[in-house]
Amino acid sequence: MFAKWQTTGMLVTPRAGVNRDNLLKSLRSVHDEAFNLRGGGPQGAHKRLLAYLEWTSNAVRMLGNQVSSADLERLVLTRRYELLLSGVGTMTGTEVEVQRVVNGLVSLELDQRVAAFDEAIKALADQIGRWSRSGAFVVPDSSFYIEHPEKLEVTDFAPLVGVWEDPVHVLVPIVVVDELDGLKQSKDRHVRWRAGYTLGVVDRVFASTTGPARLRAEDFSSLGSGGLPRGEVTIELLFDPPGHVRLPINDDEIIDRCLAVEPLADRKVTLLTYDTGQSTRARTAGLKVVKLSQEIGDEPE
Repeated sequence: MFAKWQTTGMLVTPRAGVNRDNLLKSLRSVHDEAFNLRGGGPQGAHKRLLAYLEWTSNAVRMLGNQVSSADLERLVLTRRYELLLSGVGTMTGTEVEVQRVVNGLVSLELDQRVAAFDEAIKALADQIGRWSRSGAFVVPDSSFYIEHPEKLEVTDFAPLVGVWEDPVHVLVPIVVVDELDGLKQSKDRHVRWRAGYTLGVVDRVFASTTGPARLRAEDFSSLGSGGLPRGEVTIELLFDPPGHVRLPINDDEIIDRCLAVEPLADRKVTLLTYDTGQSTRARTAGLKVVKLSQEIGDEPE
């Protein structure tokens, strides 16, 4: 279920606090240098190899503090790079055969690096466009869907995150969907029903769309009577990026998905939770958190 909505393309993972526009500019700069090196004029194979290795050093220097280590390995520090680096001292022969082999390896690697950066640039630009819409981004965790007094479709998210007429975009990491699937087997009838209900809503609203789906339309009808306006509420599935390896603790994985969205959206993402451990983890990671609670009543005798 939901597999058809998985994000495609080689999307880089910006580090926390990275400016998305600066990252896009850096990717384009590194791409252009590789493109120019690939199409450079005639030169000795060994000299061309050294130029390629210099490009990798410059690329790592420019991108190392902006993207993840896994991104650097996919985009720059490939297995062929390691092969060429290990043989730089021995690939110095002037024989035609040696020159041809070295030039062929360097050309193949540059061709693939240019293509990889083309794909990464397009994917990042698409994601920036996707996350540039106005409004507040909210990630409720599983405890919210189970414990919140209001069900998903009728929840008034605006006062929970301190907005009024602005749109609210509810993001659902796929790990939360997996947790709710597991909770359908709970022995607690309320937990079992809420999990099934929430998954039913998610399944229904995405039956005919692959993008954000509307949960509630904007409503400004109460302005004339002194009431509070409400912006549109949308919901969107947040899939694991290609090649992503989940963290062993689901709470950490949810936080990681929130942190991955923030640089792309260029704003803070708010986590909604009833879980004390989750809220503590999230605040420590630098997330904006709304910790909700229910009345616990009198102390039992």
